[in-house]
Amino acid sequence: MTIQAILQGREGPIFSCSIDDSVAEAVAILAEKRIGALPVMDGDRVAGIFSERDVLRGLQKLGPAIMDKRVVEGMTADVISVDLQKSAIGALSLMTKRRIRHLPVVEGGQLVGFISIGDLVKYRIDKIESEAAAMRNYIQTA
Repeated sequence: MTIQAILQGREGPIFSCSIDDSVAEAVAILAEKRIGALPVMDGDRVAGIFSERDVLRGLQKLGPAIMDKRVVEGMTADVISVDLQKSAIGALSLMTKRRIRHLPVVEGGQLVGFISIGDLVKYRIDKIESEAAAMRNYIQTA
């Protein structure tokens, strides 16, 4: 299964923030939407990812003053992304090896999705359960 297939079942917007937003604004989006990370946009380009980990690092380094800084000052700028044709297993492997929990999905230079390791683990569990059900059905009808 590809990333495109995983994203096909989704509806609604991709939540993001701008490099010029304050950390407080980004934190408000994370809290309101109950999500762990946001792609950080510079126009149409993904410039970074802002996550809960970035908030914690900022708090440890600057204390509450981090909330007044711009997102660009606290985000993870080394963006690793995937395209729609990447396999789900390949993306899961990449995330595990690089110890990251979120991946922007970029196609033609445009952000088209944002996936979490939870999305990919859910895909794996669903696939395993489906295969087990098929095996049980096969055994029962044989």
